[in-house]
Amino acid sequence: MGHHDHDAEPADAVLRSLVPDSCGDLGLSIDRNGDWFYLGSPIRRPELVRLFASVLSRDASGTYWLVTPAERGTVSVADVPFVAVDMTVAHPGPDQVISLHTNVDDVVVLDDAHPLRMARDRATGCPLPYIYIRKGLEARLSRPVYYRMVDLALCVTVAASSQKAAPGGAGPDTVGVWSCGSFFPLGQTGP
Repeated sequence: MGHHDHDAEPADAVLRSLVPDSCGDLGLSIDRNGDWFYLGSPIRRPELVRLFASVLSRDASGTYWLVTPAERGTVSVADVPFVAVDMTVAHPGPDQVISLHTNVDDVVVLDDAHPLRMARDRATGCPLPYIYIRKGLEARLSRPVYYRMVDLALCVTVAASSQKAAPGGAGPDTVGVWSCGSFFPLGQTGP
């Protein structure tokens, strides 16, 4: 499954310029639920997890790195490092602003700089929604957050030539949400 490469190139340049040498595998891992582990033992201090999360990045090859001024090393990530665990909506309606809150206390506004990406679970076929966070990193929306987003969804016709939502456009009907003046598809209706 491909990940959003939004800032992968700048992150690569930062990695090369900040710390030329790698310490290799740091023994850190992040499971599918966004829980962090060191050598298989859970890291139970939220402030330590937030600190590690603040220096985490992903390069263009998909490798996750923990980068400090003194060292850098790889981190094993089962899916993506973060989970969106809550959602707030300001100004409900056409001008709404959707904010997603992660398990490491990041708050990200769904907008053109932090788009939504839809994938499918290979085993179940269920939708897997992701939002871009920073430095090549994404958060998967938890099921309750995704269902709350679906409750806000509208069905629009996407203009075939531009893939922009447009009333009466010639294209498939798409279900999605508006945030910050942009339409973010959640899926298509019909064939």
